[in-house]
Amino acid sequence: MNIELSVIIVNYNGVKYLKDCLDSLYLKLTNISFEIIILDNNSTDNSCVYIKENFPTVKLVESKINHGFGKGNNEAVKHAKGKYLLLFNNDTILLDNLLPALEFLENDSKIGVIGINMLNGKKEYLQAAGNFPNFKNMFQFQKLLDLGIEFKKGKFTKKYYEVDWLVGSFLMLTKETYLLIKGFDEDYFMYVEDVDLCKKIADVGLKRIFLPNLSYIHYVGFNKKKNPLLVKGYKIYLKKHFKGISVFFISLALTINSFVKFLKSRF
Repeated sequence: MNIELSVIIVNYNGVKYLKDCLDSLYLKLTNISFEIIILDNNSTDNSCVYIKENFPTVKLVESKINHGFGKGNNEAVKHAKGKYLLLFNNDTILLDNLLPALEFLENDSKIGVIGINMLNGKKEYLQAAGNFPNFKNMFQFQKLLDLGIEFKKGKFTKKYYEVDWLVGSFLMLTKETYLLIKGFDEDYFMYVEDVDLCKKIADVGLKRIFLPNLSYIHYVGFNKKKNPLLVKGYKIYLKKHFKGISVFFISLALTINSFVKFLKSRF
């Protein structure tokens, strides 16, 4: 049987999430021919033993080093046999059947990647899309998420929305597109690699689409303690995607933002 969808999961010490995550995939993907590939980033919490004993059909790739998120996905995709890829975090639970998303992707060759509605562990709305970096939002990261009242409230009126970028905890795309843009940039260890991936997709003329009527739970998410990694990620992004004098000014905005966050953390 031909595999239609390869689900890619990068795991690092996530054993406590794996049962619910994998059970949800097996439950919700019953009408899709799929495989699950887990790249384990040298976990120390017995993740690999747990997967082998409880989910023997999962294709487990055991790394002897921690590649980080982007490179971990790139390594896992090398083993994928599906025409389509679902990049899915380990700390997630799929709530809906994904056949509508797959059909949406199949029916429009101009779509580069699809994301769906994200909820926290209490099933409360979390924003899963944003704007590409610019001078204003590098001063204030909240403006990266300024997509209007519907995205702020999580009350949507359309079947789909075209956005700049989608969060990396759920990304559905063709393997052809993934290989065309050469996957994730491995300069990023964690954070902003999803924004960069979507920018590369935009640069080859493909759309980034958000579907609000399908949902998943994402448990961990972002917290303010990880701001230094976020700033580091955006520094890499700015050097890649801006040129000339604009690099100086937008980097200055990010530096001011970073300094303000540092001061706030001290008081």
